[in-house]
Order: sequence, then C-alpha cells, then structure tokens
Amino acid sequence: MSGGCAVTLDDLTVALRALRLLAVDFPHLPAPDVDVSPVFPEWLRLSLHDTSCESLSAFEQWRTALRIAPEAVDSRTQSGGRTRVLKAEGQFAGAVIVLTAYADEPAADRAPAGQAGGVR
Repeated sequence: MSGGCAVTLDDLTVALRALRLLAVDFPHLPAPDVDVSPVFPEWLRLSLHDTSCESLSAFEQWRTALRIAPEAVDSRTQSGGRTRVLKAEGQFAGAVIVLTAYADEPAADRAPAGQAGGVR
C-alpha cells in the first residue's frame, strides 16, 4: 500500500485489473455482484444471489472458469437452514478471488424447526 494511513485508488490496482480481465476473458458468464474494498485491497469478491438455484449453477460456472478445485468449496446453510451458501477462494491475475453464492434452500431440505442450519 501507499505510505500513510489513507488507501488510494492505486492500492486497488490488483483487484481492479483482475476484474477487467474477468470481463474480457469471461463475458459470457452470469454477472455477479462485485466488491472491491480498501480493507482488503487485493481481494475481489464475486457474489451471486438468487431465490432459485440459478445462483448455484452460476457459482459452478465461475468456479470452473477460475479453476478453483471442487474440494475448495465450503457448503453451508444460514438463516435457520433457509439459505444455502457456497463459498470458495482462488487466485486470478494476482488477486484473491472470493466467490460466494446464495440461494433459497428447498423447503424439503431445511433443518427441522428448532435446529439451526449448519455446515453440511
């Protein structure tokens, strides 16, 4: 980072360069929410949100494109078992990519009342 306490736009160059390359290399993939933060300037977060399982399919497309190993994926539930979350990290163009998908968990797969959804 630059000297001093303030993070500059230049400090985000690695993540922004990775985003630019993703747009060029993978324009056909579903558009994620994108987050670049001065808190973690070399991280690029890609999030997919959907009430159907479309975001899980999009996650898989991105995971494959980024060559993140299937065993690197963390699968869990949140919101009392109502939301499924997939998360994985990888590297692309020098940036840490954090790929996350959220989807409603089908009612039949939800944890019984009184039990919190947890890691599967």
